[in-house]
Amino acid sequence: MTNTGKSVVVLDYGFGNVRSAERALARAGADVEITADYDRAMAADGLLVPGVGAFAACMEGIRKVRGDWIVGRRLAGGRPVLGICVGMQVLFSRGIEHGVQSDGLDEWPGTVEPLRAPVVPHMGWNTVEAPPNSRQFAGLNADARFYFVHSYAVRAWEMEPPAGALRAPEVTWATHGEPFVAAVENGALWATQFHPEKSGDAGARLLENWLDTL
Repeated sequence: MTNTGKSVVVLDYGFGNVRSAERALARAGADVEITADYDRAMAADGLLVPGVGAFAACMEGIRKVRGDWIVGRRLAGGRPVLGICVGMQVLFSRGIEHGVQSDGLDEWPGTVEPLRAPVVPHMGWNTVEAPPNSRQFAGLNADARFYFVHSYAVRAWEMEPPAGALRAPEVTWATHGEPFVAAVENGALWATQFHPEKSGDAGARLLENWLDTL
């Protein structure tokens, strides 16, 4: 595999499907370690931030292991980070759950809010609408399906296009009752609302695409 030998740390902060992510990355050829160690997370070729559960609780866990510093400093140096599920949601400015607002990592402006749909949580397979030039979804057909499990989502993309020659973030959408942000590709920072590690061949291809950037 072309990704053999690339090191990835799955950030272990007490929330997230870390073992499934570890196995999926290992199958893609990465050298994977689950740890909250600051130095090892900083030194790895790639950092994966998982997340399952409540926004506020995940943020508390991230801060306890200095994950906010790790993510911020890696991105300041152009070092790749991938957020999955709530690990994507915490990258936005804030989350609102049961009427209570919690601060996120603020890498992107935006609010994580309850998903407005006839059936919540959104649980199961769904297609996405990816930009034509997305590297995240390179090699995948438009009808590729991914596995979602969530009750909250970002319903509006608030980041203004960057001035000058900088590449604008590539935002992918999905629909469950209403459109919501399903994935983002923004330089060294990638994120998915769905679980690529549970999404079969399509998810495996997305993880391989990420590893190719390391």
